[in-house]
Amino acid sequence: MPELPEVETVANGVHARIHGQTVLSVWTSNKPQTFKSSPDQIIEALAGSRIDRVHRVGKTIVVDLIRSRQNEERPAQFLVHLGMTGRLLVSAPDTPIPPHTHAILALSGGKELRFVDARRFGRLSVVEAATPEEKYAGPGAEPLTIGLGDFIALFRGRKTPIKAALLNQSLLHGVGNIYADESLFHAGIRPTRHAGRLTRAELTRLHAALIKVLTEAIRLGGSSVSDYVDADGVAGFFQLHHHVYSRTGQPCRICGTPIKRVVVGGRSTHYCPTCQK
Repeated sequence: MPELPEVETVANGVHARIHGQTVLSVWTSNKPQTFKSSPDQIIEALAGSRIDRVHRVGKTIVVDLIRSRQNEERPAQFLVHLGMTGRLLVSAPDTPIPPHTHAILALSGGKELRFVDARRFGRLSVVEAATPEEKYAGPGAEPLTIGLGDFIALFRGRKTPIKAALLNQSLLHGVGNIYADESLFHAGIRPTRHAGRLTRAELTRLHAALIKVLTEAIRLGGSSVSDYVDADGVAGFFQLHHHVYSRTGQPCRICGTPIKRVVVGGRSTHYCPTCQK
């Protein structure tokens, strides 16, 4: 499933290509698994609206809309969750429509915004956002901007493994399996350690490592280990820089010890038994 860097990359790419444009028309496939809001609600919110901004909140792509209704501008938001195989592509109208396309937005700039999702775990919805409090905020704290003190407080007294705590979206939204493993490696912390028993110094290292890893992954366009591509259909490159994720049995890039794999909270987890304590 695309994580924070992949979603950020897609959101930034889509924003650069379509912000300021008006949605001329909307087509949907009407496949029920894809739509958290009804297709009629989505069409009503999008058609005729101006795209003000495309950005990321957690693992969700948020399209801020300005709608003119009855001589009044009313804000709304179009939410896109990519699920496991979802793609949000900006395409020319004459580009062949891929199989499993579930929504097409015709834009005033001449391009189309297409949502493609083979397995249909992605979700599309709209939010009426008349006030700042009604805007979509996500379930947890933002990993890239959370302060050190607030970060440390998230894990105080928690008996779950630190890997499971990092994946808890109600604590930090956007961090998934890849970047939890990589951040714990860079912080020198074993993923099985109890979150509440980590020292302030260890959590300080983890806070810095998480921001560093996520920032570098965004710079490299995310990790393409399955179906992920950006807004132009281009794969990311951060998978070439993985130190532990999906490298079971391969030598650690730092010490040469074979990378181990365990299961933490039902998720495959990779670590170096020498570099991580």
